[in-house]
Amino acid sequence: PDVLMIGEVRDRDTLKHALIFAQTGHLCLTTLHANNSYHALNRIVNFFPYDSRQSVLSDLAMCLRAVISQRLVRTTDGKQVPAVEILLNTTLIADLIKNDEIEKIREAIDKSVSAGSQTFEHALYRLFKSGKITKEEAMLNADSASNLSALIDFSERTNTVPVPEFSFRADEAKPLSSKSDFSGIKLDLDVSK
Repeated sequence: PDVLMIGEVRDRDTLKHALIFAQTGHLCLTTLHANNSYHALNRIVNFFPYDSRQSVLSDLAMCLRAVISQRLVRTTDGKQVPAVEILLNTTLIADLIKNDEIEKIREAIDKSVSAGSQTFEHALYRLFKSGKITKEEAMLNADSASNLSALIDFSERTNTVPVPEFSFRADEAKPLSSKSDFSGIKLDLDVSK
């Protein structure tokens, strides 16, 4: 098969097989309970014993394509809408993973040096500015309420949008390296509904 879907990773053996499938050229999709993308990466690494850590980090740096994390937030009309964090495995992110600097990934996304990625704060900011959610709901669901508050304050002071608009379509992505080659994959991610 070209594409494999593993429902949920709950143990080391399942994760080990997912990595092997990815290393052999299969698109392997799976789910994992985590608060955000870098927490998911830490959970993946921590499934394995410490003496395997560097090997797992190298495998992830080479095979990972993206981590997409979502939180359902309450809209102004009482419904729910997903706030989506996207971590694309660019050359920078792969280097941070390989060098066991996962804690620096959030900063890379925050500073928009990881093209195409976005934090929950960026997603919540967009939902708030579009009027879909309240400021209170955005703050309640942010990983960093202070970062979100700074985005909102900057926007109100300067009347500009500090977060560039983007829509993620893997078939239109311009890979930074062979590690980021999304050829043959079409992924439409529309979180506006």
